[in-house]
Amino acid sequence: MTTGIPLGASSFTVAEDDARWYESDMASASGDTTGPPSAFGGPSATVAELVVRAADRFGATEALVDGELRLTFAELAAEVDRAARGLIGSGIQPGDRVAIWAPNCAEWAIAALGIHTAGAVLIPLNTRFKGPEATDILRRSGARLLLCVTDFLDTDYVALLGDRTALPDLAEICALRGGTGGANLSWEALLARAQDVDPDAAHRRAAALAGTDICDILFTSGTTGAPKGAMLRHGASVRAFDDWASVVGLTHGDRYLIVNPFFHAFGLKAGILACLAKGATIIPHPVFDVPSVMARVAAERVTMLPGPPAIYQTILDHPDLGEYDLSSLRLAVTGAATVPVELIRRMRSELTFRTIVTGYGLTEATGIATMCRHDDDLETIATTAGRAIPDVEVRVVDDEGGEVARGEPGEVVLRGYNVMAGYLDDPEATAATIDADGWLHTGDIGVMDEAGNVRITDRRKDMYIVGGFNAYPAEIEQMMAEHPAVGQVAVVGIPDERLGEVGMAWVVLRPGAEVDEATLVAWCRGRMANYKVPRRVRFVDALPLNASGKVLKFELRARA
Repeated sequence: MTTGIPLGASSFTVAEDDARWYESDMASASGDTTGPPSAFGGPSATVAELVVRAADRFGATEALVDGELRLTFAELAAEVDRAARGLIGSGIQPGDRVAIWAPNCAEWAIAALGIHTAGAVLIPLNTRFKGPEATDILRRSGARLLLCVTDFLDTDYVALLGDRTALPDLAEICALRGGTGGANLSWEALLARAQDVDPDAAHRRAAALAGTDICDILFTSGTTGAPKGAMLRHGASVRAFDDWASVVGLTHGDRYLIVNPFFHAFGLKAGILACLAKGATIIPHPVFDVPSVMARVAAERVTMLPGPPAIYQTILDHPDLGEYDLSSLRLAVTGAATVPVELIRRMRSELTFRTIVTGYGLTEATGIATMCRHDDDLETIATTAGRAIPDVEVRVVDDEGGEVARGEPGEVVLRGYNVMAGYLDDPEATAATIDADGWLHTGDIGVMDEAGNVRITDRRKDMYIVGGFNAYPAEIEQMMAEHPAVGQVAVVGIPDERLGEVGMAWVVLRPGAEVDEATLVAWCRGRMANYKVPRRVRFVDALPLNASGKVLKFELRARA
């Protein structure tokens, strides 16, 4: 992840107190921490408090734009309160898990903030999940309520779930948009339940929250292939992305097109929470389609457009680029893949970005660990993920945990307030990831320079990143092994010009079995999210193994 700075022209007037906060934020971003504290940076802050304070500070400013819907921060706070009371009226208790399985939209943001305000825990589901993937997470999280859609990209998520007998805790399914279909009720019907709830009920729930309470559980896979739920805290989320937004230079009056999905830490926290912290307008965008993105940038005078490098590359190379007025663009946040220096140059010269920053984060660290700063040179921004965010320690260590010399590779570890509370119902995995001294072992291999900038060079856990989405070979291999013709399979990430990396599967067929590449890939597309589907399949007689019988994936990558 990542970020930037200077203030550009805006259609809004920044109040005097907001200007004072902006100046203090810029001092923090530049390393001067002697000024006033951040507006929302306290460790005891909660997401519910963030909503109320944003309404107090930015009340009349446009907060959320989605189609014909336009809400000010004051109106957004009222809608969040109504959603929270609707959830309370639905029987949701403090600590209950509520899942959202939907594309970026106004209802997603309002529902998520309502879940937090009601004292419940948000469980975001990837919109690319197939039914079995979603069912597994709903079951293991014990979600009481699912909020979803029935008509996104011709997909009815309720229908994907099929038989719900595997979900004994799931009491209701609510359709945020589209027809209710197999859902129990519509979003409007859920909101109507607020009428029968004490007007102060949501305020009491919010007041009872503490910064150490869990606000959401984001599921991420590991080398075992089983998704693990990272439990993230209110205080850490608010603080981390207030700092993030300060370094980026996001400020009151900015207009933020959030293409990064809300189910991901970037879209949820660097998107929704960052906007609330700084008074920027949330403009959800459901699908990355270049013409539609460029049209919305022009129509809404978007100033902030984050995303993986593929987004900017595709925009720059689009034949209709000259037909859209993109002159409002000012801030870019990128990462999740190698960023060519030439791309950054083009973003500044051919587009109007003045601030372009990169960074590094992972779900277990509340989504952020290191960031470049606004005044770093192009080489630093393009080739590193920057330095540790404030009050977070980052080291590069050897197999024994000792810090290696600068310039030498090792595992990236970090320690600080942003480290997750642990994995849901998995103390063994938690202990294997967070050591006794509180260091989070990322499994990523990196090199740190003399200035503290980290360059990620490899992934100990074999994870690779497809257009900004983490793909975990062990999980994909387990799913592919269910095909009747597959005897053995090993998946590795290989370079791709547009997406950074894509999957390649090396397959040993079962004796007497036959299947071709196109058929196997098509089979995968029906059973797993698209970004997980291998783009290439190579059939081999045997996989290369070491003396312990482990597949030599570095050899497969070299062959590819």
